[in-house]
Amino acid sequence: MVTRTLYSFTILNMSSKKGRKLTKAQKAKKLQDEEERRLQEEEDARVQAEKEEQERLERERKEKELERLESKDLERREDELNELRHLLEENHTAVTTWKADAFETAKWEKYMRCDGIPDPAVQKDINTYISLWRDDPHVDITLVLKQCSVALQLVEELEGLLRDVTDPQEGHKYQETLISLQELIHSKHQLTTEEILKKASANIDTETGNMQTVVKDDNITLCLWANLKKNPRFKGLTFEETGLGFELPKQLAVSNIAVRILHTHYDHLSILARMTHLRTHTASYRSLAGDEDVPADVDEPEQEETKEEEEVKEGSEAKQEGEDEEVQSIQGLEGRKSEASLKTRSDSAQSVGGRGSQIQTQIEALGAEGDLISSSVQQTKLNQGVVDLMQYTPLGGVFYYDVFHLPPQAHQVNGWEIRQLLDKGLQVFPYPVQSSTSDENDALTCPPVGVTVTLPESVVFLETPQVAHWDVAEKQWRMDGITDVSYEEAEAKISFKMDSFQAFVLMQETYVNFPFQRWELRPLEQNSALLTVNGALIDISITIQGDQCMLQSELEKGLCHLKGKWMSGPTLQRAMLNAGVNIFGNEYTEKFVSTSSKDPLIEHAAYEQMALFASACAFSWSKWNAKCGAEHLVIQVCEHHGPDPVPRDSWRLYLLGAQRFQKLEITERSEAFSPDHSPGSEFHSTFIHMLQDDMSADGKRESNNLFVDTVQSLLCATRPLMYS
Repeated sequence: MVTRTLYSFTILNMSSKKGRKLTKAQKAKKLQDEEERRLQEEEDARVQAEKEEQERLERERKEKELERLESKDLERREDELNELRHLLEENHTAVTTWKADAFETAKWEKYMRCDGIPDPAVQKDINTYISLWRDDPHVDITLVLKQCSVALQLVEELEGLLRDVTDPQEGHKYQETLISLQELIHSKHQLTTEEILKKASANIDTETGNMQTVVKDDNITLCLWANLKKNPRFKGLTFEETGLGFELPKQLAVSNIAVRILHTHYDHLSILARMTHLRTHTASYRSLAGDEDVPADVDEPEQEETKEEEEVKEGSEAKQEGEDEEVQSIQGLEGRKSEASLKTRSDSAQSVGGRGSQIQTQIEALGAEGDLISSSVQQTKLNQGVVDLMQYTPLGGVFYYDVFHLPPQAHQVNGWEIRQLLDKGLQVFPYPVQSSTSDENDALTCPPVGVTVTLPESVVFLETPQVAHWDVAEKQWRMDGITDVSYEEAEAKISFKMDSFQAFVLMQETYVNFPFQRWELRPLEQNSALLTVNGALIDISITIQGDQCMLQSELEKGLCHLKGKWMSGPTLQRAMLNAGVNIFGNEYTEKFVSTSSKDPLIEHAAYEQMALFASACAFSWSKWNAKCGAEHLVIQVCEHHGPDPVPRDSWRLYLLGAQRFQKLEITERSEAFSPDHSPGSEFHSTFIHMLQDDMSADGKRESNNLFVDTVQSLLCATRPLMYS
């Protein structure tokens, strides 16, 4: 059986081999296919060789073209840099001269007004003013508020002097004056509060049986309530005309107290917090001369407390021992007041003086060692709950929430008014009550006090406000201890509770509107342009006309006092920051915002030259700026005249580097980034000469020096090439 099976398999196998034998036609077809395949392979090899040869020739052509363009650029490099240097130097000299003349004119006009307001720079005059005001016995609230308004004006002028002072001794004098003025302002508020409360019984509200009053001006809102009836069912009160209110526990409702909510529309505590816990080493900018370092903040004398300042503070506090400790905590802060956290890197670049013919462009300075910024910030370890004032910004001023012993009231006896006089002034009512022994039930016997605040109309909150209270001992804002927070966005009201009566403030994240989604700078007419920044949450536009700027925004609330008003660039910048609209970077921004890391020197050189042609060219954001590396910038540009928007197809891309500027072949709609230059274009050593290749005769007209300076300052302040 096995043998038969094996025999059958052998026959089948031989039959299959016979079946695979090719016919002549099949053999011919096979030979033909093999020949065609061989010919195709030879053709493919030939085509590939031709392609490689063409690519080689194209590379050689491009290399030769690059060599030609680089050689041509090198030949005219010195002339182009000299021309740019001349333009920058001429503009700087003209602006410096104009500012000096304007300062002298303003000084003369102030002198000729003879309005009784002293010049804070003249030590004798300001000291006389302070002495006379300190000795003034009048405590009428209307008169005092007018006097405080003048004092606050002097405080602002002193802040300006401190920003510009270079002599430490001179700066120390300004600081002492600032301290004295700040003490006096709060001392006068305290005296007027006491005077009103002394007459509380003569101003009883017939419905409640208590006294409540509101006093307002441009700088403060004062809400006072005197507990005359001592009704145990009293829960709280809202001052309808101000939107401020408070809630009291039963223990206080039956006490002989007065509640004050003093809203100062300025903030004198946050600077004290910064100075107490931060020591900022002055950031240095390499000057345009390329050698010396220029201080980024001329406020350096304000940055560190000297022993003399501490002695002055201690002496000042000794004179105020009888006052509310909230007032004492403010002593000495204004002498060191600076806006270091608000100032941008452009401020120092604009304030450099005395450079004369030694000015070099930022392009030439790129060869020098070192960075544009060399800053080191030392910050003490923040305790849990302490606010980092680099991350958060207080907005809308400070709310002083206090409870006082109600001063003795006058009694009418036989036509005589009898009043007990106290020589201690207004006394703080202790709450929570400090018991001699530690008791776990203290929290129950002294429950939290509540407060309700309507958000200030002069501030924009882009997110739910944060609440922080003032720690008198640590001189810091803290977010712990704030409970039962309730925010009504539609009514713009926030309510919360605190363990005790303390000063508090509303805060917002400083960089909530970063990073930018896109930006555009386009001319409206000669010496006029529009800078638009599309932030993370809101869009902001700034019209620039000569040396003046005007804010534009679709927001209705919070910016009404700014929109449509012309002001200088620095003034607008401070006003926007105070209003909660921040599109300006500083030395701390990169810590909290994801950015496109760029070489600061290349970036600054771009802003310098963009400003020179801001009357003729539109500049815009490009998505390729984030793809070209730290040593290059990519920006969209086109010549544009008139107020109409720029046509979409008019934009051209430019690559900016340390030594070379070129037009790119790619567009904003290309699939990938390529550094290849546009065919037919050339290389240049400056951005302005690169742009001039495609500009008309009208576009090459020079802009006004003040306009150029204002545009450059705004670009350096916003840094759109970095933060978008």
